[in-house]
Amino acid sequence: MFRLIILAGAALLMAACATSTPYGPAANGKGYGFSEQRIESNRYRITFRGNSVTSRETVENALLYRAAELTVELGYDYFVAIESDTEANKSYSTTSEPAFYGRYGYGYPFYRPYYGFPYYAYGWGWGQPYDSYTREITRYSAVAYVAMFKGDKPADNPQAFNAREVMANLGPYVLGEPGR
Repeated sequence: MFRLIILAGAALLMAACATSTPYGPAANGKGYGFSEQRIESNRYRITFRGNSVTSRETVENALLYRAAELTVELGYDYFVAIESDTEANKSYSTTSEPAFYGRYGYGYPFYRPYYGFPYYAYGWGWGQPYDSYTREITRYSAVAYVAMFKGDKPADNPQAFNAREVMANLGPYVLGEPGR
């Protein structure tokens, strides 16, 4: 029984580590988070990359928020999204380890070989597909080319965004709310 409690605690601890990409700069322009590159004095390419537990919507919200944040930081009032795209990068991970580690048997559970009778039909010795599994891993990346301007946002351009409004509306989703 004690071993079951320890395993359940370890599983909960590992699940807690699987969190969405936090809003922040990507390390050295690589990795997860945002990065930008100046193209002209008022034009930038902005990218946001999420990890495997970051949804497409979160990646796109963070990209728009960074565009608005950069616009305000540089002293502009609105930006126009000239071009934008979101890409899903899929990969597959196959393991030969059992899909479920619960077994009855003798010996320390992490010592191999650990002979015992698996329950729930998963575990060692049942053959394919129970001894291995493949999972799909999807990571989203979004990129936008934006031009920044001063003054009032043109009402007739659906690609124009008021930077302060974007920050106010998307901030709670991107940065999180206290107590949320």
